[in-house]
Amino acid sequence: MLLAADIGNTNVVFGLYSEGQWQEVWRIDTKDEAQGKLYHSLNKHVKEPGEIKDIVISSVVPFFTPILTKQLQQKFGVTPYIIGPQSYPHLPLEILRPEQIGTDLVADATAAYHKFNGDCMVVDFGTALTFIIIANKKIKGVNIAPGLKTAMKALAGNAVKLQEIPLKLPDSVIGTDTTTAIQSGILWGYVGLVEKMIERIEKELSTELKVVATGGLSKVLEPLHDQFDAVEPNLTLDGMRLIYEAIR
Repeated sequence: MLLAADIGNTNVVFGLYSEGQWQEVWRIDTKDEAQGKLYHSLNKHVKEPGEIKDIVISSVVPFFTPILTKQLQQKFGVTPYIIGPQSYPHLPLEILRPEQIGTDLVADATAAYHKFNGDCMVVDFGTALTFIIIANKKIKGVNIAPGLKTAMKALAGNAVKLQEIPLKLPDSVIGTDTTTAIQSGILWGYVGLVEKMIERIEKELSTELKVVATGGLSKVLEPLHDQFDAVEPNLTLDGMRLIYEAIR
């Protein structure tokens, strides 16, 4: 069984893969790095520790990488493989500026290219909203905007009432009170942002791309779903698995 750990700025997402599918996927806050909390999470979800034969890690939080690596190695007796620039020559995609691009984005691109076998785009709704463009068998570029929660927190600041506003798309694009005004401004605003970004990227490339959405908030903006050819919540984990299989 393969254990994948995707260390992001907000969460660490874990996945257990065997028999051709993710048997279980869960997440913990990245700040919950204390060994006790991590071990409690692993003990809850990994029923048979001896079944873990392989571990792969993607991380955009450098200081946490050695901490988690050591804890997983101690827990399972397996040395984790950490995805990085040394992994990229094994991939079917050319990675531009390998020292700068996040390994999670490379994993997204790898999984998307594997799924569509051609030019495509990943829209990842995470801490940041990212657009990963894959064309001519290379990662052509990446666009980054603040994520939905990030934008909401930036607007709310220290105002307690604003912090209580849920990420729920209102029926009307016109806000009629404080809650719907902010929900409309941010969520419907992001609908327009994503639609226009896809349109402009395709226009600049003079081609139509297959588009896949992923990330914890990919289901929030329901009106966008007709823009996507697929919605894959586990796309990053799939890419990590594919990268690991390529280097084995």
